[in-house]
Amino acid sequence: MDWEPHTVVDEALVDPAPVAALQALLDDGLPPVGPGEPLPPLWHWVALPRWSPSSLLGLDGHPARGGFLPPVELPRRMFAGGEVTVHGPVRVGDVVRREAAVTSVEHKHGRSGELVVVTVVTRLLRGDALAVEETQDLIYRGAGARSAPEPVRELAPAPPLARTGEWAWALHTDPSLLMRFSAATANAHRIHYDHPYATQVEGYPGLVVHGPLMTILLAEVARLEGVSGVTRLTHRNLAPLFCGAPATLRRTAVDGAATTLQLVSPAQGEETARTTLTLWVDETRVEKGNDR
Repeated sequence: MDWEPHTVVDEALVDPAPVAALQALLDDGLPPVGPGEPLPPLWHWVALPRWSPSSLLGLDGHPARGGFLPPVELPRRMFAGGEVTVHGPVRVGDVVRREAAVTSVEHKHGRSGELVVVTVVTRLLRGDALAVEETQDLIYRGAGARSAPEPVRELAPAPPLARTGEWAWALHTDPSLLMRFSAATANAHRIHYDHPYATQVEGYPGLVVHGPLMTILLAEVARLEGVSGVTRLTHRNLAPLFCGAPATLRRTAVDGAATTLQLVSPAQGEETARTTLTLWVDETRVEKGNDR
């Protein structure tokens, strides 16, 4: 298949409905974000969903490759990380111009074999003003070896975050949480809700918690701890987290205007970092209320 990178441009409504859906999913007691109010950090991932026609979906639930994204044949697709620069607020109810382009496709060999790293750059503009500039890295790799899946457990729905100490929060995940986040973000990737597909086709031991969900939860912890005026974020997903696994979110470093948080979970008797997030704050935006 001949494929060339190209820029996709559209106008999109910052829709109140998925914003309300995310607020209900988080259920963390913060005031609702209503029409005319700025989105909290990273909430544009939810507020600007891109629904693909059913006829254009692949077997994994993602849009078939070879359209916007390259026709990579490796089955596993992972949200690896990226960087977001906030130049100005994006408000609920805004109509924004969205410009997205694949800027890099790299073929590599890692410890687990062949992989492809695809870099996507997205810009959000309010009128002629650049509001958000973002780079995301997607990694494609081969399926894992099939192993006996973890037993399916009964996991009762509950709010995902519970404070356990200063800058320390426990994470609860269950299938309903993953399904609701998939729906809010128009993400039909079957590893998040189809247990037989996740375990028997892609070789995971259970349902996979979304990389963007883990990253948003880290940003939400910062918001719950009173952080505002965020102007830049970098994030990296280091290892998958599986539904129902115990996990903790906590601050790990402060360096001037930068705060780093990690989501960690036990693995083979040791804590393993699954996701990291570093955010930078502009104190003048906090003082002047420019983030509002």
